[in-house]
Amino acid sequence: MDVLQNLIDPAWWISLFGAFATLGVIAIIFAETGLLVGFFLPGDSLLVAAGIFSVSSAAAGLGIPPLSLPTLLIAAPLAAIAGAQLGHHLGWKYGRKMFDKPDSRLFKKEYVDKAEYYFEKFGPAKAVVLARFVPIVRTFLNPVAGMLAMDRRRFFLWNVVGGILWIESLLLFGRFVGSAVPNVDRYIIPGVIVIVLLSIIPIIREVLKNRKENKRGRRSSRGRHAAKARGN
Repeated sequence: MDVLQNLIDPAWWISLFGAFATLGVIAIIFAETGLLVGFFLPGDSLLVAAGIFSVSSAAAGLGIPPLSLPTLLIAAPLAAIAGAQLGHHLGWKYGRKMFDKPDSRLFKKEYVDKAEYYFEKFGPAKAVVLARFVPIVRTFLNPVAGMLAMDRRRFFLWNVVGGILWIESLLLFGRFVGSAVPNVDRYIIPGVIVIVLLSIIPIIREVLKNRKENKRGRRSSRGRHAAKARGN
């Protein structure tokens, strides 16, 4: 339980990196968006925490030097964009083989189906941007987009837009909170919980919506079969 709590606690990661926390945050952002094993890393909450601990008083409460906000504002979006491009490339080159393995630990057929659903509902461009704000989805959507042969230049364009919006908005929000709230380092864990809950709301809504649609489909199918049986 302690290990799990540490993994989702951005303050723990930042403390772990210590004086190199700025570089550590950048590395985690790249890993979460580009390396498929990084889906468990705390992207959203880490960015907010990085903004908070760029304030000297908040960083002092954690016992570390303040993170460099200018460096984060420049390098973190580049890491997010590069990571997503790597994911897209892997999906473009190897994705079909990966997803064709039914017992793969990381990839499931449902990821492909869900990506195609998002692409059809929002369109590829909007799906790439919106996925940035949804945990786990932002890790897997990039290789799925490559596997579905989303044009490389088009993906790059919307990858840049989504990466900048995601990184800059959360970093600046964290900076504002760190400057406005005294002793903000005491509220990191409750804040993480709120951020995670807000992030998974879209997933929960989609799951509930899909269940309703599946129930309607089963009722409709039973109705057709009953009508056919009566006709016979």
